[in-house]
Amino acid sequence: MKIRVGYEINYQSPLPTPMLLTLSLHPSRLPDLLTPHRIDFDPPIPTSDYRDGFGNICTRIVAPEGPLIISADMVVADSGVPDIVEPLAPQHPIEDLPEEALVFLLGSRYCETDRLTEIAWLRFGTVPPGWGRVQAIVDFVHEHISFGYEHARPTKTAWDVYGERAGVCRDFTHLAVTLCRCMNIPARYCTGYLGDIGIPPVPAPMDFSAWFEVYLGSRWYTFDARHNRPRIGRIVMARGRDATDVAISTIFGPSLLTGFTVVTDELLEDLEP
Repeated sequence: MKIRVGYEINYQSPLPTPMLLTLSLHPSRLPDLLTPHRIDFDPPIPTSDYRDGFGNICTRIVAPEGPLIISADMVVADSGVPDIVEPLAPQHPIEDLPEEALVFLLGSRYCETDRLTEIAWLRFGTVPPGWGRVQAIVDFVHEHISFGYEHARPTKTAWDVYGERAGVCRDFTHLAVTLCRCMNIPARYCTGYLGDIGIPPVPAPMDFSAWFEVYLGSRWYTFDARHNRPRIGRIVMARGRDATDVAISTIFGPSLLTGFTVVTDELLEDLEP
């Protein structure tokens, strides 16, 4: 399967403004590229890339005064296989977890484990540990939250989502991640592309998507509290503790987002040689 992905993001800055961008594909997906991976800037500006502490590719820029268009357009090969389901995957005792998984047990900016631990254990403490416990958390979050773009705000945390019962995909993910961590299950936040592939078309503008991964049975598995079903064609861009670590842009100044479009489409025709 071939999937065309890309975006066009427009900013307007009243003065030169430093930014950190997390807009590249995750290194694990770079081997799947069928076209060059390039971020274009109009007007052209100097850029530099680096790897953050979670292995994501980040780009440093200084947005010029005035308008800036950031865009990309690429084709990625994908297996077309839905998310793996492994109901027998066990939960590890904390003492047996690899060191790199431990940070994903801790509270973070949007995932207040200290405020939700008692609630989590009251609700999920009797569910056998392992895959079934994670699925019970996903089922609860999926039913507990109503989806709507009008409910989005950048300051909303897992605790807020639990109380307000409304949000967007990042809010579903923050609450599910937090509840998993409360139950001693390492959980990491993921962002990337997820098109309407293998499902009826969704009558809403395409956007970047958020889901999460948990460490069970000596590997990471994908879960999605918003959709709560295995999906085809996830293309990860970044992973981290929560949305802070994988924000598409972190802006150090008064820059205004003036345009935003995302493309994620299955490409049925062959690529031209």
